[in-house]
Amino acid sequence: MSLIKSISGIRGTIGGRAGEGLSPVDIVKFTSAYATLMRQQSSRSNVIVVGRDARLSGRMVLNLVVGTLTGMGFDVVNIGLATTPTTELAVVEEHACGGIIITASHNPKQWNALKLLNARGEFLTDEEGKQVLAIAEAAEFNFADVDHLGREQKNYTYLRRHIDAVLALPLVDEEAIRKANFTVAVDAVNSVGGIAIPKLLDALGVKHVEKLFCDPTGNFGHTPEPIPENLTAISDFMRSGKADVGFVVDPDVDRLAIVMENGEFFVEEYTLVAVADYVLSHTPGATVSNLSSSRALRDVTLSHGCTYTAAAVGEVNVTTEMRRTNAVIGGEGNGGVIYPELHYGRDALVGVALFLTLLAKSGKTVSQLKAGYPQYVIAKTKLELRPEMDVDAILKAIEKHFAGERVTTIDGVKIDFEDSWVHLRKSNTEPIIRIYSEAHTQERAQQLGEQVRQIVLQLSRN
Repeated sequence: MSLIKSISGIRGTIGGRAGEGLSPVDIVKFTSAYATLMRQQSSRSNVIVVGRDARLSGRMVLNLVVGTLTGMGFDVVNIGLATTPTTELAVVEEHACGGIIITASHNPKQWNALKLLNARGEFLTDEEGKQVLAIAEAAEFNFADVDHLGREQKNYTYLRRHIDAVLALPLVDEEAIRKANFTVAVDAVNSVGGIAIPKLLDALGVKHVEKLFCDPTGNFGHTPEPIPENLTAISDFMRSGKADVGFVVDPDVDRLAIVMENGEFFVEEYTLVAVADYVLSHTPGATVSNLSSSRALRDVTLSHGCTYTAAAVGEVNVTTEMRRTNAVIGGEGNGGVIYPELHYGRDALVGVALFLTLLAKSGKTVSQLKAGYPQYVIAKTKLELRPEMDVDAILKAIEKHFAGERVTTIDGVKIDFEDSWVHLRKSNTEPIIRIYSEAHTQERAQQLGEQVRQIVLQLSRN
């Protein structure tokens, strides 16, 4: 059993003893802690929005969360099966003081989680997350008496509202998409994306949709993280020549992966690159991604005469930097597109609509689009930490070792070379240092990552 408590929420496996997984006791404890923080922060609203993905444990967790929040005296708007970005939008529409999304994102089916939102429908800051954990640890809860219990209201209209908001975006061209007469394949891993993405495509005028794993049962059709090794079914389908593009989403639909017409992968990193290229061609402005995302976004941004900035890893860090720079587009290299014209959150529905518009207007195939972007490949490795290793000292030594290069230290250590980079950061959940490296070829990226890994090992012995 596993229970991971972090600033972004509470994630764990279902079952087992309290404190060792995401048990009912833990669900109540952390929901109560979050509600306590919301009570301290908000005087304008007594409403909290709750949505969930289609996980097998989702209904059980939802019932506990709703019961706890009403027991704390909050009114709950239960939006039912909903994507993460749909829930984020609902918080704003309901003028709520916060929201809870019941989803473990790309984790396997035995996992679930509480993702915690503020009044802007965005994830809690580092400081707020730490406050929730401290309140939970101290069990400083004050439940409502019988005359002040909250009430639950069910409102299942928000997916439709979300889709309408996407269609209303000036850069989404329904007519161009309809005329292109695309055939689109969708893999939604048997979660809520199996409802959301086909409905969006229908609204966009796509008449031919091939559905793979679109029954929202929570019995995931494959390992849910949308990376190539997990997506053999849609890759094989695309190789049959029966569709123009394939879209894959994770269980809560905030990440978008694209499969090309030849069955090859567009690569998650390039979801943001392509959408940003389209957005910048119409609305020039700043872009932001995190330090571990592809340099291709920077290159495309510069080609439009605009400014790119890198943020620390984590959606809240990216959105904070996007606000600071007034960015027109941003996100993360895991297929997470953040388009502020709609809201500050990763949103696969926005990604699908903007990408299809780009594809329709370009007159190209998906593989032809991909060939037009700067070509980079990211390699990932890690270093297991021994108890005696001082991670901070190691990272400081790496910074000193590469002092002649461009080094960034806002999140671990990133070394930028002329045509490549390496990023080292300590994991928040495992005793490891993650090492990401990028170059123009897979071989060079792997070689670079291994070279830096060996330097780390050498420095750790000194």
